[in-house]
Amino acid sequence: MGGMGNHETRITNARIPGTDNIVDIAVLDGVVTRIAAAGDVHGRDNGEAFAKPAYTANYTETVNAGGRWVIPGLWDGHTHFTQWAATFGRLDLIRASSAHQAMEMLRDYLDDRRDSFAGLDPDTFIVGMRFRHSLWDDDQQPSLAAIDAVAGDQPVALSSADMHCGWVNTAAAKRLGVHVDDSGLVGELEWFDAYSKLDDATGKEQMKLVKAAEQDAASKGIVGICDYEMADTISQWQKRFDKGIDKLRVRVGVYPERIEDAVAAGWHGGAEIEGSDGLGRVTTMKLISDGSLNTRSAYCSEPYSSITPETRGVLSYSPEQIEHYMTIARANGFDVACHAIGDEANTVVLDAFEHTGATGSIEHAQLLKPGDVARFKELGLVASVQPQHAVDDRDVVTRYWANTSAIPFPYRTLYDAGVPLRFGSDAPVAVLDPWVAMAAAVYRTDSERDPYQPEQRLGIRTALEASTFGNGTEIAVGDPGDLVLLDKDPYAAYSAAELRTMPVAATMCAGRWTHFAL
Repeated sequence: MGGMGNHETRITNARIPGTDNIVDIAVLDGVVTRIAAAGDVHGRDNGEAFAKPAYTANYTETVNAGGRWVIPGLWDGHTHFTQWAATFGRLDLIRASSAHQAMEMLRDYLDDRRDSFAGLDPDTFIVGMRFRHSLWDDDQQPSLAAIDAVAGDQPVALSSADMHCGWVNTAAAKRLGVHVDDSGLVGELEWFDAYSKLDDATGKEQMKLVKAAEQDAASKGIVGICDYEMADTISQWQKRFDKGIDKLRVRVGVYPERIEDAVAAGWHGGAEIEGSDGLGRVTTMKLISDGSLNTRSAYCSEPYSSITPETRGVLSYSPEQIEHYMTIARANGFDVACHAIGDEANTVVLDAFEHTGATGSIEHAQLLKPGDVARFKELGLVASVQPQHAVDDRDVVTRYWANTSAIPFPYRTLYDAGVPLRFGSDAPVAVLDPWVAMAAAVYRTDSERDPYQPEQRLGIRTALEASTFGNGTEIAVGDPGDLVLLDKDPYAAYSAAELRTMPVAATMCAGRWTHFAL
């Protein structure tokens, strides 16, 4: 559908959502240069007539949108893209309702591999994903004995849905150098380090999965992602761009343990990744301040309910360490994306932003003290939230945060306080699909159940604005050539199911069609 520089695309007969307006649009060299009423080639915008671009294009194409609706390109503000790509080929345990069922699924997976043409290499890790043990019965929790009985000497490592713990067998524990007790579980920073050893993120098979995930994202209207993979993401994306992975803009995150090495290597916030043609930039330090709700390790001001012995969760770093890393980030131009789920963790992180003057976002912000909400706006921070988590975890909140005075998943409360919202998925924790996120924010349910916390619902325009990474809800002259053509008006009245499955006809990223189904 055409290459980069000196390529002009003219899109005719496109509708502006929520209006009767039909426009023609010109995109030249990756920038929107003209928006005018349909058929008007004589008016002027951006200093040039529609029929005469700022300079002569080497190639001009005209695409008739046929009355489809046009919106800015969509973003996923929080992904672990390598792990999400892996779901296109790994064992997915999201539907397991007990440890027994998870082990049955693992047994079937291993049997299928053994019976396949390629067979099963006894030295290869079998990796599974997205088991949710927080709602399993007490007598159906993970155990080392159960996974050893099924896996034997084949190393098997299973990651929880929130990625904050893993379930491994003895063979895998030895290979990874981790300690396991009778549960077979490995938690938090020890698991993050172990999990990063499971991927050859630049290998041929991984590249194939990343390409499939990239195309899937484009088919949903996504033009950009924030990638907070727990690995050397800079090197990963350098190699991916070199191998033709070029359908997405990528904002790369660097973890605290790598930030000083990255700075020593000459990286700073906003630096372009060589070979990416402007699509890839190193922008952010990602820091995880506490655990998660599902593993009952998010750091809270009040004890978890239904837990013995009593626990309030844990901090991953001391407040002093958090401020130290934020100071390094600020000094080198990096934004900070700081994971904070428990209400006490959010307080600690807000204090750190205030003390250091760092800029950026709090990721998740799942439980907030009422008095902390206004601090987001006062400090100029973005609340980077994942609406599907509120739907997925509603029963976990009821079980483990039953006695808290803080507000869980307070999206409307944040919005009403003037805090900018940014939507994402935390893929693979939730599916990488902005329409699923928007539907969860608007309806607060994905089933026949009543909305969860209906007072926290958001309007569709607000949800769309939170999905474009600061680019608003309408395209404008001078914007990047990132846009989406839809078969339906996104502002029409839809059910949650209809909004989740919004049909995307075409996606343009940096002036190039990355998905085209017209």
